[in-house]
Amino acid sequence: MRFFPAHATGAASTAAAAVATSSPENTSASKPTGALPHKPDEPERASSLAMLVVVCGIAAAVLDASIVNLALPGIAQQLQADAAQAIWVLNAYQMATLVMLLPLAALGERLGYRRVYLGGVVLFTLASLGAMLAHSLWALILARAVQGLGAAGIMSVNSALVRLIYPRTLLGRGMAINSMVVAVSSVAGPAVAAAILSVASWPWLFALNLPLGAFVLWLGRRALPFNAHPHPHPHPLSSAQRLGWLDVLLNVLMFSLVFLGVDQLGVRREQAAGVDAGLGWMLLAAGVLVGWVYLRRQRQLAAPLFPIDLLRIRVFALSMASSVGAFCAQTLAYVALPFLLLDTFGRTHLQAGLLISAWPLAIVAVAPLAGRLIGRYPGGLLGGIGMAVFTGGLLLLALLPAQPTNLDMVWRLALCGAGFALFQSPNNHTIVTSAPLHRSGAASGMLGTARLTGQTLGAVVLAALFSLWPAQLGRAPIAALWVAAGFAALAGVTSTLRVRDA
Repeated sequence: MRFFPAHATGAASTAAAAVATSSPENTSASKPTGALPHKPDEPERASSLAMLVVVCGIAAAVLDASIVNLALPGIAQQLQADAAQAIWVLNAYQMATLVMLLPLAALGERLGYRRVYLGGVVLFTLASLGAMLAHSLWALILARAVQGLGAAGIMSVNSALVRLIYPRTLLGRGMAINSMVVAVSSVAGPAVAAAILSVASWPWLFALNLPLGAFVLWLGRRALPFNAHPHPHPHPLSSAQRLGWLDVLLNVLMFSLVFLGVDQLGVRREQAAGVDAGLGWMLLAAGVLVGWVYLRRQRQLAAPLFPIDLLRIRVFALSMASSVGAFCAQTLAYVALPFLLLDTFGRTHLQAGLLISAWPLAIVAVAPLAGRLIGRYPGGLLGGIGMAVFTGGLLLLALLPAQPTNLDMVWRLALCGAGFALFQSPNNHTIVTSAPLHRSGAASGMLGTARLTGQTLGAVVLAALFSLWPAQLGRAPIAALWVAAGFAALAGVTSTLRVRDA
């Protein structure tokens, strides 16, 4: 696997030298004895190995957010739980990841990205073992929550590590690889789960993480770079740099209350409309109140936990808005498509899976091209074109004839994947590079936060649509595609607004 072109040797050697001289971690007391030496004549191999670690870790973390979807009915039956309880196998992972992304990103800026990343890998792998061995629903939910914390450690500093691995001239290609893996992993969960469940029971969904986690940990200790830049404060544990526990608590409360509120309002409103709606609005209002207090505190800090300082950068804020809208559209479409293919168009599960695979295959094909275009053309323009293509694909899917052929669906799905790939890599590159170098961790954490926020919003909107129209009649999936096209178009507008800042 080759992640680093041979002609980049000189730039990579300079980056390796910076790592060796400027990092507070890179001392004889703190550097692991097993670390792989970055010799001047081996920059390509060292960078390729480091990128392999990043790719494997983020693929596992993103994939596990959706890999248990297909297994939920079987899990509920085996562990004698109802559907409302079983859904927390998903929610626990997503919520734990969401609430800890920004605190762990801030910790990475203080203690080093590789430490947070490898700590996340350890926690994720051990929790996967716990989930595999769980004999009760609540034990499984607890293991999934811990697994989500580990995933937060991986996701929070993922892009910051990519920024360390690649020199600036090749960072676009590194971000394209990273974005491609995230995009494919986001939509590959059901397919991977179907393959595993066809030959094994649900605990094997988590067993897959054990050898992968061990490999990532072993190679990561040898290949991942140390932070190549000093923090502006003089000592890594100075009072100005320590994480405030009150700020961490407020961050957790804000995201948790908002997550629970929208879950009640969207996903569970059909169970007991009056009670659930009232509780949902109360939770949401509490989350907004906590957020107001939290953000007022953050405005007084030089390096805030919630990166208000970065959101003051116009191009960063527009890129974040674009990311939320794009992932909301992707979630709406990708969850609605199986209902459309199975219930409306009468395809089998195998046929639906093969048809939908055109989407991630298009991402794999277009992402490298998007990486090469970064730096040659404004990121806002590339993102706007990508979202225009994505919007067109979604509209064409919504306008499918009553009896479409497989080819009718394949090229439309491929158009969606191609558009999303053309958008994501330049957008992520802009988010990471528009932040100062010492705030790479915060920018990386916001990348994950935007993706999870968009996916959560998409899931809630989809639940509302399905509560209005039965899925079997085909109206809800079609409506979801129209709404998804609207969110994609908005993402394209906010992306295009960045062109004048290029």
